[in-house]
Amino acid sequence: MAGRNLILGLSMLQLISWGSVFYSFALLLEPVERELGLSRAESSLAFSLALLAEGLGAYPVGRWIDRGHERLVMTSGSLLVGLCLLAHGFVNSQAAFYALWTLLGLGLAATLYTPVFSVLTRRFPEDFRRAIITMTFLGGLASTVFMPLTAWLIEAFGWRHATWCLAAAQLLVCVPLHAWLLRGAPAAAARGSAPAVALSKHLRSAPFLLVGGFVVLMMAVTAALPAHMVSLLREGGMSPFWVIAIPAAIGLLQVFGRALLYFFERHFDLHLANLLIPCLLPLGVVVLLLAIRVAPHDATLGLGLALLFVLLYGIGNGMLTIVKGTAVAQYVDSDQVGSLNGALGIPLALARAAAPLALGLLWTREAGYVYGLGLMLLISAAAITSLLFAQRRANFATAQQGLARD
Repeated sequence: MAGRNLILGLSMLQLISWGSVFYSFALLLEPVERELGLSRAESSLAFSLALLAEGLGAYPVGRWIDRGHERLVMTSGSLLVGLCLLAHGFVNSQAAFYALWTLLGLGLAATLYTPVFSVLTRRFPEDFRRAIITMTFLGGLASTVFMPLTAWLIEAFGWRHATWCLAAAQLLVCVPLHAWLLRGAPAAAARGSAPAVALSKHLRSAPFLLVGGFVVLMMAVTAALPAHMVSLLREGGMSPFWVIAIPAAIGLLQVFGRALLYFFERHFDLHLANLLIPCLLPLGVVVLLLAIRVAPHDATLGLGLALLFVLLYGIGNGMLTIVKGTAVAQYVDSDQVGSLNGALGIPLALARAAAPLALGLLWTREAGYVYGLGLMLLISAAAITSLLFAQRRANFATAQQGLARD
């Protein structure tokens, strides 16, 4: 029962953490621009700074969690986020806007999926994957809940007071719940006599580099499309209703995908499932390419293909979060998973920031997004291949250890 309460509590905290910061930025963007006199490029830089700060903070956060300080890390992270959102209501300059979002990025490094995945891996070493799947259910609904909620807060009270309401959720819910739920953290793992040397060895190992390649490349694929989805569907001739409805459905389908994984994954080979799940995304991209080609000539068929795309992409992206979140623990090492995942923080931040830009640069008036989507297919293939080789190297290493014990 205690374990179930922990997982459900962390799931609700992920809903609030993602929703109050990550998804609120898009809604705060325009009113902040108008009041501070910023251009779209200037205002967007704040979110890029947050992503970069999150990446820089990921490694030390992972190290602290591996040393048993998860309660202090996540409680302090929520406190930092809450105080920054409170201060956001007083922003009156571009410099202050940038400074606050940089600090918010550090808070995200201590509160979003990467640290909580490490916490659950440490607390449920025998069944961490199932714990992670359960925990992500509510987190997948963050945009569905908080985007309309934040929009209503801004309309009803103005953007400054809206950030105070979001701050209240952090300070009154996230801070005390993190402090209460994360009591009794397990001690740092002590299997080896020199953990620092062991970590260094893992960071240079083929399984870690291959898994890291898979995680970073798939992050690029999943980060590239959302910023361009509306424009892409409009260019494909979709009606205004479907242009909004199709992206909005992705959050719900992500949760549905995780539910499928929760109920059915024990009936399939885990490692085969880890390879097949990422394939849903490039398959969805192929369907999307067909949809935007067909829609101008056959609106009904184009819509059907677009709906098939969102089904494949939404379900695949929901399950992919679990594959990416557990791959390091499964194929590299579960004792130092926080540090190892944290080491990917900066590459992930760079991939997440660069991918939408690359898709925009590859857009042309004649071909639209065809070249960019083609690049996404190639990156997906490289990522899946990298995971396949990581599995083989991990299996080989396990077999060698077995022979050494015999």
